[in-house]
Amino acid sequence: MADAIGGSAPIVFDSGVRGGADVLRALALGATAVAVAHPWIYGLAIAGEEGAREALRNVLAEFDLTLGLSGHRSPAELDRDSLAITPPGGDAPSPHR
Repeated sequence: MADAIGGSAPIVFDSGVRGGADVLRALALGATAVAVAHPWIYGLAIAGEEGAREALRNVLAEFDLTLGLSGHRSPAELDRDSLAITPPGGDAPSPHR
């Protein structure tokens, strides 16, 4: 979708986001923003306002960890190539298949 609209409108990804790795994938695929509903709702149900805050802190921490483990320092560095997996001793497959 990001390719189709060519940056002419923001893209808010809002489907199935459960953790920081999902946020990373959405941003790498062209999302401008990512809505995180399920984690904070679960946290709210379990422990009220503090549970919701803790759930969002955990999503942000997982995103930061995943970003670093993928070799990136900033969300601005993410693109589709960030999602390619390179097999040991081989060339990276095209992530656009």
